[in-house]
Amino acid sequence: MKISEFHNISEKAYNKNYSEPYVPATPLISVIIPSFQEEKIIGNLANIYTNELKKKHNFEVILSDGGSTDNTVEIAKTFCDKITVHKAEHRQTISEGRNKGAELAEGNILVFINADTYPQDIHKFFAYIQNWSEDKNTSYHAIACEVNGFPEEVTKGDQLFYMWHNKYVHFLNSINLGMGRGECQIVHRKFFRMVNGYNPLIVAGEDFDLFRRLSKYTKIKFEPKLVVLESPRRFRQYGYLKTIWFWTLNSITIIFSGKSFSKEWEAIR
Repeated sequence: MKISEFHNISEKAYNKNYSEPYVPATPLISVIIPSFQEEKIIGNLANIYTNELKKKHNFEVILSDGGSTDNTVEIAKTFCDKITVHKAEHRQTISEGRNKGAELAEGNILVFINADTYPQDIHKFFAYIQNWSEDKNTSYHAIACEVNGFPEEVTKGDQLFYMWHNKYVHFLNSINLGMGRGECQIVHRKFFRMVNGYNPLIVAGEDFDLFRRLSKYTKIKFEPKLVVLESPRRFRQYGYLKTIWFWTLNSITIIFSGKSFSKEWEAIR
């Protein structure tokens, strides 16, 4: 499926009567999507995680919502099999949201993917994960995906950044330091539970922290065959230098104190 087929679908398109989401009896894979105030884009996912695809690759879709006050949850009901909504007064971190989604997961493989992040080739994506999950001799139990920008949005500068950063993530995993961007992280549930999941107190850099801890128990593979696409909107707003600077500060403080430098991570809409 090409990105242009679903990238600009409006919320209104999902106010139709859709069939009930297909729920596999025993899912092999659990796709966990954290969300907060995502009504403008969440409907796009109904055209990605279809009932046909769920049946073919035996996966479920779980939405973990951070307490949205818009129509995010209502729209998500058209394609999600399970939904959990944050009700407490405190602002939920994305770490806590992902953990809440994982609590509902039945699959042996947990795929944490953001609401604005799409697999480049959806069938190839799930076929790879399905085959990997059934490989009893695998030496790695977590996967970092290659992350690129939407083709219609990226500039030459974006392409250079993504090329550099993907090589950087590949290098860190090759020396067993553990790294993978939170746009999409894939983990065997057994190992996710072994490290007690994401640290719910970490506001930013939770993706680095999870894979850093996982690397003590298993190899982590950077897989260039698994490509996910994102909007480079954060880089547009803050610039590359500032974004990378905060990534670096959060990583350093997590290593030495177990806490993130950022006190709050601003969602870019």
